[in-house]
Amino acid sequence: MLRINKIIIYDEPTVPEIQIEKLKEFLTDTFPIKVEIRKKIFDTQKEKVFEKIANTRIFDLKKPFQKHNPSQIEIDFEKENTDVTQQEEMFLYDGFKIQEIISKEISNKENNLDTLHIVFTNKLTCTFDENDWRYHARAIINSNPTIISTSGMVEAPAKPKEYYMELMTDFSKERTNEIKEKYKGKFLEHHDSRMSQIIEGYLLQSIMYQETGDEFCEDKNCRLYNAHWQKDLLYTQLENKKFCQKHLEIIKELSDSSD
Repeated sequence: MLRINKIIIYDEPTVPEIQIEKLKEFLTDTFPIKVEIRKKIFDTQKEKVFEKIANTRIFDLKKPFQKHNPSQIEIDFEKENTDVTQQEEMFLYDGFKIQEIISKEISNKENNLDTLHIVFTNKLTCTFDENDWRYHARAIINSNPTIISTSGMVEAPAKPKEYYMELMTDFSKERTNEIKEKYKGKFLEHHDSRMSQIIEGYLLQSIMYQETGDEFCEDKNCRLYNAHWQKDLLYTQLENKKFCQKHLEIIKELSDSSD
């Protein structure tokens, strides 16, 4: 049976490509579970919360988290529903620290093992890896609450090798746009119309983590595969959309647990 009996998903108004009603329908069609949609989790009236979020910005990719003392401009920036694609420079945030902030915004009544909170954000969430001693962008940060970053979906899985090879010859904005156009469709972009379908896979990963403790699958033909390349992300979530035998059986068992 499902351990969780309710999922609350929080909208991200700056990413209209997230078809949140369809995502709710996808979840309820897949699992016998109640799904509720709520507005963006952070209340713009709580300035202290946005100060804490600004605190989580990363300025050195090769050092573990260091608390940042933000300016009022930075705090005001976090309060706005800002489209990150309009920024000249994308800010990076420590995903685990933001996760802690989100957890404190959830009421004690709902902050329990029975309710899974899934928060969408356009912030580029990252985690520090002690294996290579640097931060890496993440599309999903599992646990409860779960964070699904649309910017992470774009930036974390690598683009085609040929894309980077061509980019190395000329970093000008004009040339970059030409190369992006050449490889258009082979990787996700900000405000990509395919984004909502791909989010379905991340929702499944989040639920699987809560139910089994396993985040991902090693099988490239499984929808729960942890894609490190954009081509694999597009294949698993758009072209194939299937599960390996192991996870197919687990999904079926969880889906049939309504009795």
